[in-house]
This record gives sequence, structure tokens and C-alpha cells, in this order.
Amino acid sequence: MSEFRTVMNTTDLAPGDMKLVDLDGEEIAIANVDGEYFAFNNTCPHAGGPLAEGELEGDIVTCPWHFTPFNVRTGEAQEGGVTDDPVSTYEVRLEGDNIQIRKA
Repeated sequence: MSEFRTVMNTTDLAPGDMKLVDLDGEEIAIANVDGEYFAFNNTCPHAGGPLAEGELEGDIVTCPWHFTPFNVRTGEAQEGGVTDDPVSTYEVRLEGDNIQIRKA
């Protein structure tokens, strides 16, 4: 099983914002939803759109290319999009002020 790895500090990500991190060559978006942190693959499964450049509203991020909404908690595509394929999500924990994620 892989270990948790620190990717950023909580002070670097305000509520309602997303930031992109690189973990072992993979782009992972981190979202702050009212003080809860969620990590998901930055690549939309439909056509590769950069999800971290999309709009985050509550716990829904919308792909900037084809407007498919995804739940950042579960990765599930929401109604109104062009794909039913989910985006990969990762386990997140806080260690003090550090945001840590674990890739399976």
C-alpha cells in the first residue's frame, strides 16, 4: 500500500479554490470545499480537459472544455455532462497544516 505524501499546506488553498500539484509525474488537483480537502486526477476522462482550470462550485468541478460536472468527493460524473466516466480520486488527510494524499 502506498504512503501518504505531503503536497501542500492548508494556508496555500483558500475555501472554494483549487490548485494543481505534481505527484510522481501525475497532475492532481486539490480542492478546498469549505475546509475539507479533496484530491482528484486533473485530466477529464472525456477528452483530457484540465479540471483544475474548471469552475468549482460547492463540491462540483466543471470541465472547462466540454462542461461535464464531477463530484470532487466521489469522482462521479454528474448529469448534464458528455461522459458518465468518473475521474480518479485520492485519499486525503491533514497532518497538522499539511495536506497529504495517498495514491493507491
